Amino acid sequence: MKHLFILWLLIFSSQINYAQDQIIPLYEKTIPNSKKTPLNYVEETDSNGLTRNVSIPTMAAYFPAKNIANGTAVIIFAGGGYFVLAQTTCVEIAKAFNKAGVTAFVLKYRLPNDVIMIDKSIGPLQDAQRAIQLVRERAIEWNINPAKIGMVGLSAGGHLVSTEGTQLDRIVIDNKANISLRPNFMVLLYPVIIYDPAIPRTRENLIGKTPDAKALYLYGTENHVSSNTPPTFLVHALDDDVIPVKNSLLFFNALLKAKVKAEMHIVQDGGHGFGLYDPENKDKWFTWCIDWMKKNGFY
Repeated sequence: MKHLFILWLLIFSSQINYAQDQIIPLYEKTIPNSKKTPLNYVEETDSNGLTRNVSIPTMAAYFPAKNIANGTAVIIFAGGGYFVLAQTTCVEIAKAFNKAGVTAFVLKYRLPNDVIMIDKSIGPLQDAQRAIQLVRERAIEWNINPAKIGMVGLSAGGHLVSTEGTQLDRIVIDNKANISLRPNFMVLLYPVIIYDPAIPRTRENLIGKTPDAKALYLYGTENHVSSNTPPTFLVHALDDDVIPVKNSLLFFNALLKAKVKAEMHIVQDGGHGFGLYDPENKDKWFTWCIDWMKKNGFY
């Protein structure tokens, strides 16, 4: 009976370890580029799981069972047009990565807003850079290989990840220790890449209603792909009527031109925002992604 109890305890502990999440503040002290938050600017999550008014960025950590952990980690960035964060989908993806032995962090980044930021156009990028800086700082503690840290971006989160991965010389946080802020790989799901009038809300929320040509060029991430851009895995649906598939096509072509390792899957059906479970293709993209990570030594 005692042996059965010990066996049950071990199994139960393993399950807890897999399911447990830890909320980690992104900044220990002062949040950079911030103003005093008004009393009426309150973070809230609605019944659809959409989070608004983020002023204090955090990461939710999801750790795999120790017996399958492989040292790889991903930081997941929600979509939502830089207006809300669709976090629920990211948690599902994080748990799928856990089952594959990968540590996952779901980043709750600040949404650009002049009310709480001195320069709203760099706020999300600051949080993205701080997230990978923090994961590398604590890599030993979390049993993570610092050379196997990727970023996963959905929709507008894909824009943020591709900005992080293509503008490696544009440091917008304090980095006195000179920690590498370059993700080792990127996974982009139906990402925003180009900043054109076809995607007005995402553009306006980050750089305003009447951005000049310089700003449009800076935030069109296909313009900044280089040979140092991380290997990239892209997924997009042909019938996406929110973020046109040309966004992924342009980025993929830029990767090819720069001779960056890349793989792209354009599925015929799926629409926008399918997350982990594309209704037409089930969860095939995730299997393809893990296979790609294995091929490139990130798993």
